Amino acid sequence: MGANTSEPTSSRTPRTRSTQSPRTPASHLSPSPSTSESNPTTAAYTNTSSYTKDTSWDTSLSCQSSLSSLRESLSENPHIYDITEIRTATNNFLAKRYSSTSSSAVSAAACWRCNLRGRDTVVFQRKFRRKIQTSQLKERLSIICRSNHMSIIKLLGASISGDHIYLVYEFIQGSNLVECLRNPRNPSYTVLSTWISRMQIATDLAHGLDYVHNNTGLNLSIVHNHIKSSSIIVTEPFFNAKICHFGTTQLRSETDAIETLETGSSKRETEIEESNASFRELKRYDSGDRHFEGLRDYMSPEFRSSGSVTQKSDVFAFGVVILELLSGEEPLKYRYDKETGDFLRTSVIDTATAAMAEGREGLRQWVDRRMNDSFPVEVAEKLIRLALDCVHVDPDNRPDMGRVAGKISKLYLESRIWLDNVKVPTGISVSLAPR
Repeated sequence: MGANTSEPTSSRTPRTRSTQSPRTPASHLSPSPSTSESNPTTAAYTNTSSYTKDTSWDTSLSCQSSLSSLRESLSENPHIYDITEIRTATNNFLAKRYSSTSSSAVSAAACWRCNLRGRDTVVFQRKFRRKIQTSQLKERLSIICRSNHMSIIKLLGASISGDHIYLVYEFIQGSNLVECLRNPRNPSYTVLSTWISRMQIATDLAHGLDYVHNNTGLNLSIVHNHIKSSSIIVTEPFFNAKICHFGTTQLRSETDAIETLETGSSKRETEIEESNASFRELKRYDSGDRHFEGLRDYMSPEFRSSGSVTQKSDVFAFGVVILELLSGEEPLKYRYDKETGDFLRTSVIDTATAAMAEGREGLRQWVDRRMNDSFPVEVAEKLIRLALDCVHVDPDNRPDMGRVAGKISKLYLESRIWLDNVKVPTGISVSLAPR
């Protein structure tokens, strides 16, 4: 509402204003200019313990802007799109497929960027592991779409057609983490050339996954099951990270996590049996299939052996992503050995373990050289150790994501302190002229 709508008419007695003196400063109610400039994110928040009396037009517009941004951040009712809407928006699926984000991340799922009901969206076409009815889809969407976190890309709705489900997510401008770390056109360059940019991504990812596991408030034990570097979107200008494909596992019926907790009964045996069936189906494919190998990079040992999907599988994949983020290397690399004629497999987990065994000099050699050796060694050492804990062979020895997020938050603060200490002082002039 505009500011003029709240003004009383001349026939009414004006509302009693606060007894506070008009000249009393209210600096505690709004951020200082220096704070706003240094951190635009925190500048949007103010102290809600009291209110200012300023009823100027600028203040009214500011309030309207804050309210509109708040509405946009709140979860909406999920949309059940008619398949004709999807077909129209994608030109009957003949439109150019969108591939600059994470469409290649999840089994090369086809996806299109399009406009649906006035919103810029990305539509992913996925095949059901086990088909569900529209009524079940509505029920699951109503649960999943209640979740809202700044590090998770919003699921807006879905549509069913035959053996496929079409998942509609909000469009986020950015690049996936793979492209940020390894640009094939210029391997020696990365936009993530500073330590703090990588810590920002690690922090966002940790808190986003902790939210999925522990803080949705839905009384559910949700598994993401698609954590990998190509499923993480990095946005400018502050290199914030957002997790893609939230809800895909549940809506494709990859696990029975939602149904298990809704009924309160144990369906663990059924879940493992169906997961094993899908895993055996994957194994029938040619072992040289790049899509399957791409998934294996982040697969936990228990998933490879039994096909069981748990939150600890997500923790393992998270650990791999952190090691990938710090080293800039692929999770798995193969090198041809001319002497034996075989391909030698090198894992980022193995190289990180070896680097830590060599001490800090080995660590410096292992961390991405494109950061020009400018990073806090102690913080890097702690973060690598934490990531190696996450990829422990025994899932029971892996930490919970709540604990991981707390530790990474502390390391982020330590990194900020380090950054402030190494900044070049300003306001100092140096003259080389003779005195």
